[in-house]
Amino acid sequence: MDHALEVDELIDQDIVLFAAREGAEVVGVGALKELDEHHGELKTMHTAEASRGRGVGRAMLDHLVTEARGRGYRRVSLETGSMDAFAPAQALYEGAGFRPCEPFGPYRRTRHSVYLTLPLAKEPPGAEHHS
Repeated sequence: MDHALEVDELIDQDIVLFAAREGAEVVGVGALKELDEHHGELKTMHTAEASRGRGVGRAMLDHLVTEARGRGYRRVSLETGSMDAFAPAQALYEGAGFRPCEPFGPYRRTRHSVYLTLPLAKEPPGAEHHS
């Protein structure tokens, strides 16, 4: 199952797309989708192959988390692949404080996906939060 966004989905009013550039070249992209007024989802994180290992992914992740905080989200979550090819992405997210969580939003448990979340602010009493 592929949860990547198609180009036409990136123009949704609930999604904001950011690009990291080196000169005129785009070296990384990332998107933030509003799930509700307190919960955002990181989408479409990608670093150009030639730029991997140079901190582009971490800079984009930090930018997206800062944007989520600025929007007042209480947490930000993501879905990524469970296969070996996604191990560097998982390490990046876990190194930034993301922890495993239950599937959220439209997602359902599958062996091909890993779900991670990062609390940004204290959840109010009775709020749903999976860790």
